[in-house]
Amino acid sequence: MRRLAQALRALVLASAVVGVLAYAAAALLTVADIVGRQTGMPIPGVVDLVQLCVLGGAWLVIPHAFLAGAHVGVDLLVESFPRAVERPLRALASLAAVGLLGLMLVYCYEAFQQQLLYGDRSQQLGIPIVWYWVPLLFGLALSAVAAALTVFSTPHPQAAR
Repeated sequence: MRRLAQALRALVLASAVVGVLAYAAAALLTVADIVGRQTGMPIPGVVDLVQLCVLGGAWLVIPHAFLAGAHVGVDLLVESFPRAVERPLRALASLAAVGLLGLMLVYCYEAFQQQLLYGDRSQQLGIPIVWYWVPLLFGLALSAVAAALTVFSTPHPQAAR
């Protein structure tokens, strides 16, 4: 079980790295397009490409936020409790996150199925819209896994107080 948890943590980290690289690609494409416009050689379809990179980057990084406890949360109340109460509260919050992420995954998968049916494409380059859904679905599923991994271990950096 420990090896599986380590492998899943490594997958979350690898996903975050790919997400950050997608953000970097979006930034580089934007800068290259700005320079290209000044020299008369803009990048065709830059909006489609940047949107895909930013969307993919966001959903690929989110699982790491769950695993590291870096997501937005209200710790003021939880941290006022003794450690013996704080840990179960954080575990309960992790379980609630797993449930919510699971519901989101189910409903997003249904929307993804509709996109497959319609065959929609992006406006400029004609990128199949399902490509935009793949990192979203993967990120949601991996976020649920990351939240589940935190049920028994406290991800919050101040939890070791």
